[in-house]
Amino acid sequence: MKSLAVLLLALAALPAQAKVDSQQAARLGEDLTPLGGERAGNAAGTIGAWEGGLATPIAGYQPGMHHPDPYAADAVQYVVNQANQAQYQALLTPGMQQLLASHPDYYLRVMPSHRSAAAPQRIYDATRFNALNAELISGGNGVEGAAAGIPFPLPKTGQEAIWNHVMRYRGEQIHLITNQAAVLANGSYNLLKLDREIYFVYGRDGITPKGLDNTLFYYKYKIVAPAKLAGSALVVQETLDQVLSIRKAWRFNRGERRVRRLPMLAFDSLQPDTNGMATADMVDSYNGAPDRYDWTLLGKREMLVPYNSYAVHQQGIAYETILKRKTVNPELLRYEPHRVWVVEAQLRTGFSHPYAKRRFYLDEDSWQILAVDLYDKHDALVGLQESHPISYYDAPMFGSTLETIYDFPGDRYFADGLDNNEPMYDFRAPLSPRDFTPQALRREGN
Repeated sequence: MKSLAVLLLALAALPAQAKVDSQQAARLGEDLTPLGGERAGNAAGTIGAWEGGLATPIAGYQPGMHHPDPYAADAVQYVVNQANQAQYQALLTPGMQQLLASHPDYYLRVMPSHRSAAAPQRIYDATRFNALNAELISGGNGVEGAAAGIPFPLPKTGQEAIWNHVMRYRGEQIHLITNQAAVLANGSYNLLKLDREIYFVYGRDGITPKGLDNTLFYYKYKIVAPAKLAGSALVVQETLDQVLSIRKAWRFNRGERRVRRLPMLAFDSLQPDTNGMATADMVDSYNGAPDRYDWTLLGKREMLVPYNSYAVHQQGIAYETILKRKTVNPELLRYEPHRVWVVEAQLRTGFSHPYAKRRFYLDEDSWQILAVDLYDKHDALVGLQESHPISYYDAPMFGSTLETIYDFPGDRYFADGLDNNEPMYDFRAPLSPRDFTPQALRREGN
């Protein structure tokens, strides 16, 4: 306890990060998008101007549908594969280059760029407020003075940029049923079906900085299939400043018929049922406290990234059509030119993690992490994460429909978010914080 007190005092003594001035904040909604991206397109014309994104449902959409592809008529502009990847090297992350180099049958379908990311107007208004008021505290391990919107739309540090991802708008509550699979080198896998619920505190309508109570969101899942695992469940209460108060998690084990508090579900602890490919902080590309890494903002680049991934999202696609032996089926994936913020995380001395370095590529229009290069302690490139996003224009919210982790040494991968044969996300599910307690978890298991 004494060492913890000393740490907290030391962090409190560090200066808070400076806010931006009113002149800079006034750029939001002018030459910058409301969330801080560059409103204009690029000089080459391969990236267009942001014109509001997909802020309303497209024609033909009905609530409960898998979201129809608004860009289904687009033609493939070109294909990047093992044979021609050197020509596009500047537009590819090292992890994408390695994936192409290792799999001659894999390719990227490059389509026209559409800046479809959108959020409610109140999120844009809150982002302007945050630009003037938000600041890092506890040595960068917490944020104060922000609510609902992006905390640092004009980031000056890598920490600020990664907090933008962690605190981005994802709706107010979601009920979803998805499948995940660890696809082994021989192509075998077992689907795990999860019934998931999320109640966001930070992004709620009417929330204020004082109303957060250090809570970011609540999360719960229950295993639906296979039958031998069905009934086991987990609940998480996610804190904003995890130095001040750690993440709380409880698990209901169907076999034991009891709820247990988990001592640690963060950082490098392995996610269950991922065959060792995913650590706890890899969910949603990155989550949790940033204190184990030093973060460097490397600037902004134009790159080919997963975007508008409606093809792999459509209803009725068999999961075996998506999950091929070595990679996800490339014919169902879509890549576009976009500008991304590049942030590098280097593991601090004294901490352990399978990934001693990670390089994150964050969408300028939404702050969604789109790709992550993963390096081990010897600085060898060992993996690639990708998030394949769409605009859930009924929310509106921009986020991943499928997430993948490629393990290069093991020649295998993990996929999460498979929802093609499940009911579509419900952004209006009747949820409350009372649904995310140990008592609620016990009821879920019965």
